[in-house]
Amino acid sequence: MEVLRPQLIRIDGRNYRKNPVQEQTYQHEEDEEDFYQGSMECADEPCDAYEVEQTPQGFRSPLRAPSLLYKHIVGKRGDTRKKIEMETKTSISIPKPGQDGEIVITGQHRNGVISARTRIDVLLDTFRRKQPFTHFLAFFLNEVEVQEGFLRFQEEVLVKCSMDHGVDSSIFQNPKKLHLTIGMLVLLSEEEIQQTCEMLQQCKEEFINDISGGKPLEVEMAGIEYMNDDPGMVDVLYAKVHMKDGSNRLQELVDRVLERFQASGLIVKEWNSVKLHATVMNTLFRKDPNAEGRYNLYTADGKYIFKERESFDGRNILKLFENFYFGSLKLNSIHISQRFTVDSFGNYASCGQIDFS
Repeated sequence: MEVLRPQLIRIDGRNYRKNPVQEQTYQHEEDEEDFYQGSMECADEPCDAYEVEQTPQGFRSPLRAPSLLYKHIVGKRGDTRKKIEMETKTSISIPKPGQDGEIVITGQHRNGVISARTRIDVLLDTFRRKQPFTHFLAFFLNEVEVQEGFLRFQEEVLVKCSMDHGVDSSIFQNPKKLHLTIGMLVLLSEEEIQQTCEMLQQCKEEFINDISGGKPLEVEMAGIEYMNDDPGMVDVLYAKVHMKDGSNRLQELVDRVLERFQASGLIVKEWNSVKLHATVMNTLFRKDPNAEGRYNLYTADGKYIFKERESFDGRNILKLFENFYFGSLKLNSIHISQRFTVDSFGNYASCGQIDFS
């Protein structure tokens, strides 16, 4: 890590700088918790931005976190919590496993409480990033016209290109699950799902209503493109979605939603803009019809899964169907969709939504 360009971590709207510091490691401390040993400093605002309550006994700072992440604050044999308490001269109270509640930091000195709070927030953010995605923000694209257009596309591709390497019916998307992803989420409690619903509602009130005019966005699904660099070895083929009136309103809307969720920490920042695409062919489906593209790479405990893929030759498909018209539809809702679930219509189950009209 370079001293002049240290790693930045963003938590609750604040930027923290991870400085390289040599410290003694505990014999029983988990390897993955070595991250804690870096000293965190605020990069763009004072660390006393936290709300700390003064009490007759000293100072106190409560925070909430999903119970699934408690173990990362405690550490193996309680070493991580003890280390933070010792170095910051604080006491950290954590609910028992499986119980929800507040984590409470108490201490005689305000700076010590703030330091412990900062370290805990960095730990929580670090291990949250290791969790597999649980939900995603999306538009559903499963209106009848588009589903029929997709089935027509699949039929014609299999008639004209089935002799091309790797092309067969198993790699096509389920037409009931056609969707347009805005961003992936890690929601680990009902409280976080509710927080996401409230964030979407704020987006609706602050800018979505203005962009949409309080009406559904009329779009067309037309044209295809591929994700990688070699059209002869394609893993993901997608359909493009654009506004019928030629405006940039859809792109503006999803980019602003992404920006808002990134600022809140609910979506980890990877891109500055949403790549509007609807997956129509994916080689992961070949062995697992329920696979979810590049997001299906981790187990429930965050371990990476190697997914062997057999790419397909997409050159003829791209040549023959470059401007294929799937249909038009009206986008009227953004959904909080839950991965690996199916509703009564065969689409992903929705945990909440906002409507434009």
